[in-house]
Amino acid sequence: MQKVFIYSWLIIFVISCSAPKEQIPPVETMEKSPGKIIIYQMMTRLFGNKSTTNKQFGTRDENGVGKFNDIDAIALRGIRELGTTHVWYTGVLEHAVLTDYTQYGIPLDDADVVKGRAGSPYSIKDYYDVNPDLAVSVPDRMKEFEQLIDRTHGAGLKVIIDFVPNHVARAYKSDAKPEGIVDFGANDDKSVSFKPNNNFYYLPGESFQVPRGYNSLGNNSFPTKDGKFEETPAKVTGNDQFTASPGVNEWFEAVKLNYGVDIQNGRKTYFDPVPDTWNKMRDILVFWANKKVDGFRCDMAEMVPVEFWNWVIPQVKDVNPEITFIAEIYNPDQYTNYIRNGRFDYLYDKVLLYDTLRFLMNNDRKSSDIVAVQKRLKDVSHNMLHFLENHDEQRLASKFFAGDIWKGCPAMVLSATIDRGAVMIYFGQEVGEPGAGAEGFQGDDGRTTIFDYWGVPEHQKWMNGGKFDGGGLNPEQRQLRQFYIDLLNLAGKNPALTQGEYIDITDHNIANGNFDERVHAVVRHHEGEKLLIVTTFNDKDQEIKVNIPETVGVAMGLDKNETYIARDLLWREVEVGFDKNLTFNLRVKPYSCFIFKIK
Repeated sequence: MQKVFIYSWLIIFVISCSAPKEQIPPVETMEKSPGKIIIYQMMTRLFGNKSTTNKQFGTRDENGVGKFNDIDAIALRGIRELGTTHVWYTGVLEHAVLTDYTQYGIPLDDADVVKGRAGSPYSIKDYYDVNPDLAVSVPDRMKEFEQLIDRTHGAGLKVIIDFVPNHVARAYKSDAKPEGIVDFGANDDKSVSFKPNNNFYYLPGESFQVPRGYNSLGNNSFPTKDGKFEETPAKVTGNDQFTASPGVNEWFEAVKLNYGVDIQNGRKTYFDPVPDTWNKMRDILVFWANKKVDGFRCDMAEMVPVEFWNWVIPQVKDVNPEITFIAEIYNPDQYTNYIRNGRFDYLYDKVLLYDTLRFLMNNDRKSSDIVAVQKRLKDVSHNMLHFLENHDEQRLASKFFAGDIWKGCPAMVLSATIDRGAVMIYFGQEVGEPGAGAEGFQGDDGRTTIFDYWGVPEHQKWMNGGKFDGGGLNPEQRQLRQFYIDLLNLAGKNPALTQGEYIDITDHNIANGNFDERVHAVVRHHEGEKLLIVTTFNDKDQEIKVNIPETVGVAMGLDKNETYIARDLLWREVEVGFDKNLTFNLRVKPYSCFIFKIK
């Protein structure tokens, strides 16, 4: 019997019940096994929030907020069950918020330069401190985060946090900096727009103006919401806007850091002697490395000169040679530069693979376009970080993207298995969280808010009041989570996927009329492990053929005189037999995906 793909309207209990879960290896085995990085990103303030109030623009007390302590050993075990190797705790560093923590000596932020009630996690106001929202005991917030690091390591997982090097909050002021550290801008010459050793860029003689019509709260009932923010001279925005009156769609809440680049004069560089900002940023990275953080996701890394990364990353790796650096980057022409010269371990692959898969799902691309993407990435594919969701992107299950919890599965299979690059999912993706509703600052846009206090409904069903046992999930969601468990464990541990060669056979099969340009096929092989990955993006049932070309068969070690079968490792109920030409027939439902093991 051939097992076909499952629709969101068809619940088949036997899959989730009969498919045995892969046993999670002990920590010692997991750490020593060759594999690739599998990252679980969580919005830390949302992950453990049990409140279901979800009032638009709700306060912390109305809508609730998750804490470091909510992420306990049971939660981490559930995350590791997904095949995860690293947890990216998003929003850990102290950033501008509208909750009043003045009783703890933390200045109240101005609502005119804060986006949403909970604030942007990328508008840092103290690099040496953590977000007080995340602590049960605000004075002990750093200790609580250190305990979370220890719990994460105890679960056999590594810790990634954000590093935001390009910009800071307009009201940046560190009250937790170590002795001897001088704040950004403290010694700046504010009488000039640019100076190599200034930390900021200035607009002498001008004062900052809050964007006209900006309202972060949905109303004006907040003490500091008066349309004013005192800053003279005005600083340049985080997205390089040299104006004291930035628009509401600019990064007006953040100010650009100066790495010795004279942006207004042909981007002339002054890197010798080393600019003051470089030294300050190195000290920050070393501070967190010494707290046993295992990696940094570097926000908008290509807005910072590659020469800085070349200089700083080796120094941080002197503290911990195993530390991982991931660059958020969107220009494929700079990929090689930021790997070879910038010394990054991984780069976001948003513009090439993510965009191609998304457009393919929406019928705006062809499966052969994936071949072109992988050819372009050939020399750096193992340095790519693949994903279909993160905090910036719309949820797969949202009405703005796939609109169905199953429709995104073939794209996820390709994202996880196409090469040796790292893989990432976003919390709630594994249970079909759609990011529905207008939470506050962002509105109803298919994303889970990063700016407001909120409960994440489908994720909360897995959280089940803090039991983290999936008790609230429906049968379909259990099936979907099992799909992610099976897929990510395969992607992270199967030698063909972690170390193997990649040969795309899509164009060959299209040219021979075996399937159309909405079907993709690729083989991955390493030593005795031989896999064939087939994904379809059609919205109708199909009969297709899949042929492994003779030259590819030889490269894989297949003998035309032998008889081969292939068993699907995802759904476990599909088995096909090859004919003497290494061809088989396959009936597929819409949006199907298979990982066939050939034997």
